Amino acid sequence: MRDGYPVPDPRCTPGGINPSVTVAMLRNPAWRTGCIRNHESSEREKHKAYHWYGIREPRGNYDETQVCELDHLVPLELGGADGLGNIWPECGPSGVALENRYFKIKDRVEDYLAYEVKSGQMTLREAQRGIAENWTQYLDAANRYCAATGGCG
Repeated sequence: MRDGYPVPDPRCTPGGINPSVTVAMLRNPAWRTGCIRNHESSEREKHKAYHWYGIREPRGNYDETQVCELDHLVPLELGGADGLGNIWPECGPSGVALENRYFKIKDRVEDYLAYEVKSGQMTLREAQRGIAENWTQYLDAANRYCAATGGCG
């Protein structure tokens, strides 16, 4: 935990980038993460991360009942790799609305950083490094960005 939010164990999830993804690609409205998702590691392989972290894989983990997300530490939307070194189970907290679960809160940071990179206010490398080191450092700025734009994630 850092700043009250879960962060991955860097020994299990050091993060990773896909060097073929460029800012020009990210700015292209036709580009989608589906073209790189599950190519480096399958969805089934990614479920190994639960074991690495000693977390029992949740049953019925979708829609409003979703409590965990196998999350990319460096998101695909920021040129993150789709390999196992960039995947971690982000779970909790229980008993809160879906939009307040940790993985949804981190999505706000991802949206904010994607905006910063696409608008040229932050380099892609800076965003990748920063989110891999401590995604929570951007949470206040992300919340302000989401409030100003009418929502994120």
